[in-house]
Amino acid sequence: MDSASSVVLQALTQATSQDTAVLKPAEEQLRQWETQPGFYSVLLNIFNNHMLDVNVRWLAVLYFKNGIDRYWRRVAPHALSEEEKTSLRAGLITNFNEPVNQIATQIAVLIAKVARLDCPRQWPELIPILLESVKGQDGLQQHRALLTFYHVTKTLASKRLAQDRRLFQDLASGIYSFACSLWGHHTDCFLQQIYARDEAAALSSLERTLLSLKVLRKLTVHGFQEPQQNMEVMVSCYSRQVGPDSTCREKLILFFLPSCFPFYVFTPAGEGVTFERFIVQCMNLIKMIVKNDAYKPAKNIEDSKPESLEAHKIKTAFFTHPTLTEIGRRLVSHYFLLTEEELAMWEEDPESFAVEETGGDSWKYSLRPCTEVLFLDIFHNYSQTLTPVLLDMVQNLQGQLNHSLFPFQYCERERVIWLIGQWISVKFKSDLRPLLYEVILSLMQDPDLVVRIETATTLKLNILPILILTEQFLPYLESIFGLLFQLLQQVTECDTKMQVLHVISCVIERVNIQIRPYVGCLVQYLPLLWKQSEEHNMLRCAILTTLIHLVQGLGAESKNLYPFLLPVIQLSTDVSQPPHVYLLEDGLELWLVTLENSPAVTPELLRIFQNMSALLELSSENLRTCFQIVNAYIYLSATEFLQNYAESLCRSFCDLLKDITNEGQVQVLKVVEIALKVSPILGAHMFQPLLPAVFRGIVDGERYPVVMSTYLGIMGRVLLQNSSFFSSLLTQMASECSQEMDQLLGSVIEMWVDRMDNITQPERRKLSSLALLSLLPSDNSVIQDKFCGIINICVEALHDVMTEDPETGTFKDCMLMSHFEEPKLSDDEEPPTEQDKRKKLLALEDPVHSVSLQQFVYEKLKAQQAMMGDQGFGVLMETVDTELVRQLQEFLQGL
Repeated sequence: MDSASSVVLQALTQATSQDTAVLKPAEEQLRQWETQPGFYSVLLNIFNNHMLDVNVRWLAVLYFKNGIDRYWRRVAPHALSEEEKTSLRAGLITNFNEPVNQIATQIAVLIAKVARLDCPRQWPELIPILLESVKGQDGLQQHRALLTFYHVTKTLASKRLAQDRRLFQDLASGIYSFACSLWGHHTDCFLQQIYARDEAAALSSLERTLLSLKVLRKLTVHGFQEPQQNMEVMVSCYSRQVGPDSTCREKLILFFLPSCFPFYVFTPAGEGVTFERFIVQCMNLIKMIVKNDAYKPAKNIEDSKPESLEAHKIKTAFFTHPTLTEIGRRLVSHYFLLTEEELAMWEEDPESFAVEETGGDSWKYSLRPCTEVLFLDIFHNYSQTLTPVLLDMVQNLQGQLNHSLFPFQYCERERVIWLIGQWISVKFKSDLRPLLYEVILSLMQDPDLVVRIETATTLKLNILPILILTEQFLPYLESIFGLLFQLLQQVTECDTKMQVLHVISCVIERVNIQIRPYVGCLVQYLPLLWKQSEEHNMLRCAILTTLIHLVQGLGAESKNLYPFLLPVIQLSTDVSQPPHVYLLEDGLELWLVTLENSPAVTPELLRIFQNMSALLELSSENLRTCFQIVNAYIYLSATEFLQNYAESLCRSFCDLLKDITNEGQVQVLKVVEIALKVSPILGAHMFQPLLPAVFRGIVDGERYPVVMSTYLGIMGRVLLQNSSFFSSLLTQMASECSQEMDQLLGSVIEMWVDRMDNITQPERRKLSSLALLSLLPSDNSVIQDKFCGIINICVEALHDVMTEDPETGTFKDCMLMSHFEEPKLSDDEEPPTEQDKRKKLLALEDPVHSVSLQQFVYEKLKAQQAMMGDQGFGVLMETVDTELVRQLQEFLQGL
């Protein structure tokens, strides 16, 4: 361990160097060590050694934290051993005495990351040790433990699975009293120290008070399904006024709204007294009170809770016409205006200004976005009151502009498109669309970069999702797309490029194949942008999303992108490469759409499948997409694909089936079913190791209906389209089960008939009928003994697939397909992919769609009659229920 520590310490020291010749080799060495056993134990010792250089310790913490994301999960490639993880968990909470604030915060965050994965099951001692440590008398230890306690609570509260939420609720109920008393203690200390004018001690206590309050807030908001029904929570809320976002706090604030918030936030009295963060919190509170359904009576008043009625009464009494008018005017005329600082930022760094304005959660923290959200929510809930107010203000503003009383920039040209975006969903007339597109075109050519970025963002968020792009948009497509591409090239910030790329993706998605004439410049630029974004994985995610929609829009023409596209897919889906943590999900989606739109397989496209074995081992949430990719390869080129990869696929599938859900089992079996459908001979040969389990599942009467249905679909393909293989499989299974072949065959037919109702898809029901009929004609006594069941299945399938011609009164098989036709598409329908076309052509050769069930039944019965003679066949038919015979004759009339 000592020798390992020294070499890792040396590499970390070199990795902090400003000299790239020293830095790069050290980073590469550290990257190689990431998967080595014991590496993270060494990192733990290094960042816990307070005698070492701070920068080295900081880097050790970061490498440790990144390792949790990549290698802590049990199913991750190169996952840490359980023994090392146990040792690391113990070492992380041995003491809380980190002297450097920044490192202490990072350690708290990484402990929380581990807690998210392991607490409480693998790490039950974490919470008790934290609770004990925050009681300590040592000031530093107490603060660090409390900091860690907050990050752990915050992380556990963010989990959203039902089981995880129940665990957090159990935790909250167990420690809530302690958290309340902890907060109370630090609050009292703070007040005493303020009274004693001990500023240093007061600041220290204030920080502990804030951390305790944050913990209590997470416990209150996320630890109780209905906190207002919990007496302990309510007493705490009303006595201490917990947390600005909790339901209890909102109800309490309702009582103080008339005298407090409007006075300071929406009247001149607050100027010089309030500060931005206070105003933002007040606006967020009012927004949540306006939107909260708990403060609205039920449609049937008798069904309303008393507290909801009381809250609604208070809310109605406060939001009067004069109050709403003043709030609306103040929001528009005061808070919408740019400050001097914002104007300066606009001029000096327009990209950063635009990104900050349009950031996802910026409404929670920044004044202007917060103002916009509050304005929209109040306007939505009180539109009848505020519409005349807003129109009056717009008219007054127009008059001021006409008389040039102040510069237009102060009116914020970027708000024009924002306002259009907010109102576009309100009965927007189709004949106004060309005018809207003209406005977009004009604003996209505005000399102000902020206006162009705001226009692009509004186009994506508010306009494209609502308007169905018809012929009215196409005359503007080339110009708008070209301007978006120019904007993408012009901006330099990573976040801005991501925003513009998302807009471009959205446009491509909406217009689909009609984008083809205009994407040449984008196709040439994306490889350069990909190379430039090597250190920016989130930008690369945006590029992947753009490529997904681009491939869908180009269809078969996307093959021209393969020199760039296939290496991108290769990198994004290679779990041995660190970027896969960020790129995998989008990379798999791109891989799938590339296959779906590929006109033919290429050696390079086939070679990428080497990544799949490791992906299947992950058993992650992307497993379904992985199966779709496997199926797409089979549809694309079954022979080449199965000959190259069926053996490794079988091994992966066998491992998966040992520990997988029923749904996952069905996904595996569907791959086999599709392979048999595309290539009955080769499919059966290549997936032969999996078929005995399918056979046994049928004989044993698999309980899960969807699995049984898939079993029968697979066996139906084998029996109907590869009868010699079915015979050899029957021989093999009879030997394994120590049964006669005929006896085992009888068991299969009997279970097939008994479980036919498990099959819900008409195609599989017809397949089962065709498969069992393929056993006829037969002089085998077992098959003849099951004849009644076979006929029963046939009649059921005939009911499923036969439709009556109302003019002639004759029946025809509705599943028959005689030729392939290109479908006629409406404006909002997507064209078929190359895979869709392959499926259609395959269906023309599929017995389910090429063989008339009516005719097949007739021919098989005639053949059985010829074999047995009229008298013998008559005796056989007497085993069938008379009503079934009547229905069968009705279907077969005219043949």
